[in-house]
Amino acid sequence: MSKIDDLIKELCPDGVKFQELGKVAKFCRGKSLSKAAIGTGDVPIILYGELYTTYGNYIVDVVSRANYKTAIKGKEVVRGDIVMPITSTTKEAQIGKASAILTDESIYLGGDAIALKHNQEPGYLVHLLNSRWFESLKMRERTGTTVSHLSPKGIAKIKIPIPPLEVQKEIVRVLDSFTELEAELEAELEARKKQYEYYRNNLLTLSEESNVVEWKTLGEVTLQSGNINWKKDAGLYSYIDLTSVDRESHLINETVMVSAGNAPSRAQRIVQKDDVIFATTRPTQLRFTIIDDDFSGSVASTGYCVLRPRLECVSPGWIFHNLGLMRFREYLENNQSGSAYPAISDSKVKSFSIPIPPLSEQNRIVSILDKFEKLTTDISVGLPAEIEARRKQYEYYRNKLLTFKETNDDEQILHETPKAL
Repeated sequence: MSKIDDLIKELCPDGVKFQELGKVAKFCRGKSLSKAAIGTGDVPIILYGELYTTYGNYIVDVVSRANYKTAIKGKEVVRGDIVMPITSTTKEAQIGKASAILTDESIYLGGDAIALKHNQEPGYLVHLLNSRWFESLKMRERTGTTVSHLSPKGIAKIKIPIPPLEVQKEIVRVLDSFTELEAELEAELEARKKQYEYYRNNLLTLSEESNVVEWKTLGEVTLQSGNINWKKDAGLYSYIDLTSVDRESHLINETVMVSAGNAPSRAQRIVQKDDVIFATTRPTQLRFTIIDDDFSGSVASTGYCVLRPRLECVSPGWIFHNLGLMRFREYLENNQSGSAYPAISDSKVKSFSIPIPPLSEQNRIVSILDKFEKLTTDISVGLPAEIEARRKQYEYYRNKLLTFKETNDDEQILHETPKAL
């Protein structure tokens, strides 16, 4: 029997009390801070967007600062407090994602976020509030589409299990061991990605120094592609939208079937096997991929530049890896236009020059780089597969360890449960 089983048998054999979150913790709203004053002082602050992009389960080092006069307009949070963003502008962001403060600094919380002040084990609440079980209940309290909002009063009514502190601490010890291992693997993966980038730059730079290399624009080594004529075509096609291509793996993840009756106006580009497509909207995000057999004959958004290689002189992989170079990213930054939604024209993309060594040399280098990329992006092999396995293992044990039988005992088990919504 595990230590947790022993503790449960000893301390709560008949189950645990379920309490409304608002009775477990005091809810305090953050307060908006002037953007102009951020970065002008040395008092630590937390902005709601950083809770999505910068911080994980635990906050041990605060990245943003403001002057004292500005910072104290926010809500002060201290060690042990749980902070959660309650506004989201993207579908990908996990609204209400919980993080625990684990630093002794006096920190101030900005707007569109809440702090939960409590007397439980901070890590226990973090794991519980980020669980799929709580997520399903929490999302019932979300409103809005383009901008989502989470109702603090709504989530305060959700009942959560509150086992004895000894049980909470043992659960945290076990679950933290999984997340720490995952973090170590992710750090190793990041190092491998940098190694891949180094070899990519090195190998493609070496090819530029060869005496048999020609420099040509992408337009010179690619063919014209065509658009679909929906007035004459009654077929059903997979539609590759701008969000269909994953920025990390450079694979096509999700498509929808479209026809003349429901196709978006941007569904125009007919693509075929070996085409390299590059998203020209927000181009520095480097959303690009090679079309394989599965998506040959699909329709892509006009937001993609279709690079159809002249196979007698350039391989699809050679174009693909050149698009990942920092030199190309710098070219995009210098040639894109627009501020809110920067974009680059197809003609500008095709004006970018790349070295063209003999096909045999291209294929040799592409083979090496493909192996590196597979090890850093393919979820079925290498570190990505290991990370995914550890993540699933963590989710399995989180679900197992956070599932409790509810007791019928009405005895009050919390010492202080102030409520201030």
